[in-house]
Amino acid sequence: MLIPNGSVFMPAVLTLTGIPGLESVQHWIGIPFCVMYFLAVIGNSLILGIIKYEHSLHKPMYIFLAMLGATDIALSTCILPKMLGIFWFHLPEISFAACLLQMWLIHSFQAIESGILLAMALDRYVAICDPLRHVTIFSQQFLTHIAVGVTLRAAILATPCLVLIKCRLKFYRTIVISHTYCEHMAIVKLATEDVRINKIYGLFVAFSILGFDIIFITLSYVQIFITVFQLPQKEARFKAFNTCIAHICVFLQFYLLAFFSFFTHRFGAHIPPYIHILLSNLYLLVPPFLNPIVYGVKTEQIHDHVLKLFSKTIFNH
Repeated sequence: MLIPNGSVFMPAVLTLTGIPGLESVQHWIGIPFCVMYFLAVIGNSLILGIIKYEHSLHKPMYIFLAMLGATDIALSTCILPKMLGIFWFHLPEISFAACLLQMWLIHSFQAIESGILLAMALDRYVAICDPLRHVTIFSQQFLTHIAVGVTLRAAILATPCLVLIKCRLKFYRTIVISHTYCEHMAIVKLATEDVRINKIYGLFVAFSILGFDIIFITLSYVQIFITVFQLPQKEARFKAFNTCIAHICVFLQFYLLAFFSFFTHRFGAHIPPYIHILLSNLYLLVPPFLNPIVYGVKTEQIHDHVLKLFSKTIFNH
């Protein structure tokens, strides 16, 4: 088999550089990232525990919130330990198989999170626009189907990215990935061969998941707002609108960061590489960190149970 000059055939190990251009301050950047990660794990675990043990919260809205929390913990855990290994312990190497697994897990959990946000929007839509049928539609069986469907959609759409890299790309111009984690396009750009199919499929997945979900989430909230503003009583309008504020905040921060990261990575050739990498990292770490704060502050039932839990802890001591 002929190996092109300077290329590597199916490398066993890859090297993650961290943040190009900011190598001298990476150990400092790791501190806020680590703080965000631990607060994300603690906050989401707290919400998961409250929802699990408080039977009054065993409703679709809170079950979706628990699914979101579990996904946030898994997503941030996929990247942060290795990232801190690069920043603090100078451990940049990762096996090719582990790199592909990390890529698949990250993109799968991103797709699952997007699907959960869509399910939450549809739940609010039915609860506000067709409240009499809400309990009937969002049965326990339907919630299970949604969870399975969202997970399968993510796994099925993310798997070809992995297969296309493994089966099509054999030669790599370098084994150095200028990134803090194994992202699809970062790996594809290393190959010496024609990567158009990989790029096209990556765009297809991004637009079929994010595009589809954003359209239906937006339509749901447009219909919700129309229904809310038609309510005769001001108090009823405020109460209905208030139940959606937390969802809208989470929805906006997730998709705005996603689009900034996505478009700067593919079309921002004039933007410094460290901006790409920082945006990518913030996209994966900020939502898991902010989501429990947003829901803890804006969702009355969660807020009340958190306060009750802390007051019990303080008085017991």
